[in-house]
Amino acid sequence: MTFKELGLRVEVLQSIEAMGFAEPTPIQQSAIPHLLQLESDFVGLAQTGTGKTAAFGLPLIHKVTDRPTETQGLVIAPTRELCLQISKDLEAFAQFDRQIKVVAVYGGTDIRRQMSDIKRGATIVVATPGRLVDLINRRAINLQTVETVVLDEADEMLNMGFKEDIDAILDATPDTKNVWLFSATMPKEVAAIAKNYMTDPLEVAMGHKNQSNENIEHIYYTVKERDRYDALKRLIDASPDIFGLVFCRTRNETATVAEKLAKEGYSAEPLHGDLSQAMRDRVMDRFRERSIQLLVATDVAARGIDVDNITHVINYNLPDDIENYTHRSGRTARAGRQGKSLVLINTRENYKIKAIERQIRTTFTAALIPEASEICGIQLNKLISKVKEIEVKENDIAPFLPAIMADFEELSKEEVIKKFISAEFNRFIEYYDRAGDLNVTSGRGERGERGDRKERGDRFDRKDRFERSDRGERGDRGPRDNGNRTRFFVSLGKRDGLNPGGLLRVICDSTGLKSASIGRIDVMPNFSFFEADKGDESAILSKVNGADYEGHQVSVEITQKKDGGSDRGRSGDRGGERKGGFGGGKSGGFGGDRKFSGSRDGGRDRDRKSGGFSGSKSSGRREGGKDRAFGGSRRFSDKPSSTIKNY
Repeated sequence: MTFKELGLRVEVLQSIEAMGFAEPTPIQQSAIPHLLQLESDFVGLAQTGTGKTAAFGLPLIHKVTDRPTETQGLVIAPTRELCLQISKDLEAFAQFDRQIKVVAVYGGTDIRRQMSDIKRGATIVVATPGRLVDLINRRAINLQTVETVVLDEADEMLNMGFKEDIDAILDATPDTKNVWLFSATMPKEVAAIAKNYMTDPLEVAMGHKNQSNENIEHIYYTVKERDRYDALKRLIDASPDIFGLVFCRTRNETATVAEKLAKEGYSAEPLHGDLSQAMRDRVMDRFRERSIQLLVATDVAARGIDVDNITHVINYNLPDDIENYTHRSGRTARAGRQGKSLVLINTRENYKIKAIERQIRTTFTAALIPEASEICGIQLNKLISKVKEIEVKENDIAPFLPAIMADFEELSKEEVIKKFISAEFNRFIEYYDRAGDLNVTSGRGERGERGDRKERGDRFDRKDRFERSDRGERGDRGPRDNGNRTRFFVSLGKRDGLNPGGLLRVICDSTGLKSASIGRIDVMPNFSFFEADKGDESAILSKVNGADYEGHQVSVEITQKKDGGSDRGRSGDRGGERKGGFGGGKSGGFGGDRKFSGSRDGGRDRDRKSGGFSGSKSSGRREGGKDRAFGGSRRFSDKPSSTIKNY
């Protein structure tokens, strides 16, 4: 079927041809012939990007041929962005009918100017609900001449709390008007509008009600909550040509994620309600021009975004309202193109995926966050393609070539290629060289993740469950050393940003060991411990020492035990003697080379110059009044020592 066969008048067909439209989409084929009738109410259910604007815009332009100075058509849209987009489309549809004037009215701009535009004559008014109600209250617009009212994205307007405004607007229009309602979903509130303000409407649904666009691939990834941001970066890195939207749940989260991405070199900007209208306009203009690769947005701020060629929609968090997922994913795969909707969930959110599948009648694919090696390969191929396709400006580079060739004379072709690739690529490789596996087995709660802690870096998810004070007062209740493991002391702790997963990555990346070789990990505020196979002692001491963790240098040494004591502080082996060492019950000492002695009664004072600790809770016998010092060979002693160094 062609547009001519739909029955549109000549001026409209000329506009269609000038715009390059080839043939009508399914929603246009179903809607336009019906909407061309004089008396016709209509309900159209179709996803964003299926051609809904033309489905109501072309017949609307077709019908308003006489009385161009009177407002005959009224289109209501939920957001300023959608309002502007619709008005531009209608102007394009009417480009060969100069009598038709389209006026857009919306909040955030001077209302007096909009009042003047309406007074000069507006054949079709495109408006947001709040601004239109304001104009009605000011008696600045006459809606009694309106013949057709279009409610576009009706479900979104109701979700945004515009029900009372819509009721007021429809009450201000004649009873003889036609109401055309377009929506992506059909909740009961939208059905109520159809019942109250429409007479025997024709309902056309593209697929089932609430069904998702078939050109969208829905994929979800299960990660731990704290790995959500790192997983987002990997999804972005795995798609170098991405041009997409990242949806967050709150304004604060939107601003935080966008800021972090920008600081790390990604082309990203936020879009949320705290931005001024001028800032929102600038961001949207840059996004439409593709000067921005990623737009990080809230659901409300992103409503009405009509941008072609969006390749990905990434759900950083799932929306609270399932129906909002339909609107999010509908921003991609527009006009018959392909697109992807990616979802990050934690281990307790699998039920949400099932609920969305039932709602939109589609199936999600469970996928794994790409591994570091896979991403590096993708980025390397992208870099090579970019180099091969780059334009060489022969005349500009010619004066510099002799000196350049002389500099590279000693290098072979292969060496030159390696060095140029490395100059651009080393930073990326080094970043992912420390990265671990972010995937979590679907369906298991985060508390159950301890069961496979030898295979993963993040061992203790329950916050502070095994947290101990700097004095070793309390230990974990995990398995005791079986004799085949060595316990190591690490100079970094929680205050340095260290976590069990981060420590595991440092160890494995530095030594090449598998995570199964590493046993229990205890991360405390100022330092940490971990266990490893005895056969790996030399590799750990030689390679982990001096390693970098987020700008901090890692120092590792073996924790030794004496006199049969364990290194679990107050929870240690009660068979040990209650003085120095870890086995001393309430001693709280470190054992061996890390002994505590002295009194629990003294005041605790830290001598920064000597690097020592003195005062209370040092362990040892309760009746003593001795100070303790921490330094030199990391011993705790009850006497000052000239060998004490800063710790």
